[in-house]
Amino acid sequence: MYTETKIKGIWIIEPNVFSDPRGYFMESYRESEFIRHIGEVHFIQDNESRSVQGVLRGLHYQLEPCAQSKLVRVICGKVLDVAVDIRRNSPTFGQYVAMELSGENKRQMFIPGGFAHGFYVMSETAVFTYKVDRPYTPAYERGIRFDDPAIGIDWRIIPGSAIATSGKDRNAPLLSDAENNFTYSEK
Repeated sequence: MYTETKIKGIWIIEPNVFSDPRGYFMESYRESEFIRHIGEVHFIQDNESRSVQGVLRGLHYQLEPCAQSKLVRVICGKVLDVAVDIRRNSPTFGQYVAMELSGENKRQMFIPGGFAHGFYVMSETAVFTYKVDRPYTPAYERGIRFDDPAIGIDWRIIPGSAIATSGKDRNAPLLSDAENNFTYSEK
């Protein structure tokens, strides 16, 4: 099932899962269904990361012309996945969508270019995988602080819990100061 979120362009995908005592089977991606609901996106690479509880990665994005669309999911464990609209002139600029993705619920989130992305690991460990339509290009990589008060993301962090994040993420600029060349357009 494909459901567009309150922010135009962000989609939640809930695959059909067929379970029995032996385990389960699901299609994690079918191009024809993806195109029918979301449109044509030419994915070129699959990435995977493993993180431990308390790790917070993000908020990351790449500037045009290297902006990445991502189809993200969790194979094992549980994360809070977040996408922030950073398209200038968008009616939802600075707003975010947060969705729990887990190996159990098997949900996926599609995040087009023009959004900053991050996730927080809520389980002991999590294996996070995602498809991208453009390669990682360090010269175009940018970030926004995960705790920017203007965005106000509720990461669902238990008070007193340690957060493990990179220095680059801790020192990223606020949204108001971040370099950004995305412009919203009605399609």
